[in-house]
Amino acid sequence: MTGSVTDLAVRSLAGLVDLDVERTQHRGHARELAAAARGELVIVLGGDGSVNEVVNGVMGRDGAGLAGAGLAGAGLGGAGLGGAGLGGAGLDGAGLSGAGLSGDRKPLIAVIPGGGANVLARALGLPVGAAAAIRRVREVIAAGRYQTIGLGLAGDRYFTFSAGLGFDAEVVGVVDRLRAEGHRESASLFVRTIMRQLYRGTDRHRPALTLERDGQPPVADLFMTIVTNRSPWTYLRSRPLLPVPHPDFNSGLDLLALRRLRLTTIAGAVGQMLYVRNRPARGRDLLSVQGMESLTLRSVRPIALQVDGEYLGETEAVKFQFVPHALRVAA
Repeated sequence: MTGSVTDLAVRSLAGLVDLDVERTQHRGHARELAAAARGELVIVLGGDGSVNEVVNGVMGRDGAGLAGAGLAGAGLGGAGLGGAGLGGAGLDGAGLSGAGLSGDRKPLIAVIPGGGANVLARALGLPVGAAAAIRRVREVIAAGRYQTIGLGLAGDRYFTFSAGLGFDAEVVGVVDRLRAEGHRESASLFVRTIMRQLYRGTDRHRPALTLERDGQPPVADLFMTIVTNRSPWTYLRSRPLLPVPHPDFNSGLDLLALRRLRLTTIAGAVGQMLYVRNRPARGRDLLSVQGMESLTLRSVRPIALQVDGEYLGETEAVKFQFVPHALRVAA
């Protein structure tokens, strides 16, 4: 399937961009290829893990990143990537890049959905189907009209839609391991993992996390925190889970935290994110904060961290920053 999608993309973009095609071989390879790409545009065919690696690759180039200066040089050319996925076990995709941009020199990517959730692609309004997404990408490149979005930064790792500390990151880590063992990623796998982790894996009795913000007293005794880049946390089938209504990629970071880790608390928060569209999720056991430029989360013990659905291991403190208007996207 991936090879046919790659061929379709190459045919569709022929004459519009000059293409180099690279296939990822291991976890982290997409980031390496994106950082080394000789041109301005990188088109990634893959899931959210692959997209996250590509974003970190292009943002790590000289002149990109927090300074916001973007890329140097002209023309698209370059390399494209895909298929790294969680744990490097995802779709064996390909990437493409092309020629001839001018104007804003911020890093530029395009996304062809090839994973499971495809959260960023959906949040950008791209079709989930690869063929339709390729047509949209071609139209946007031909017109030269790109979206500019902000990014979150967790320590030194950029994320496009969400990061999490605690229970949700633990679930991502377990699913990551199960996929590496040959289990197929699916909604049922996540549900089973959530239930097992909730009742047999995580510590539901000793909250570990504290939120720190400039000019505000610290908020302690949090079990789980989700930091979103004003975008969906994830999708349940076709419906987005929105910690805050009206997502906007340039409005800062939002946080949703759980003061208790119980099934009823989780179900209530998820229900609000699914069906309430006129206000942020709220409740006695929930903490919701919107539009932050920076925050720090500290833990009294090593705790799991994930960004864009990719498990990064355990940490004891993470500083989060919002990087406005950091990245151009062909969508």
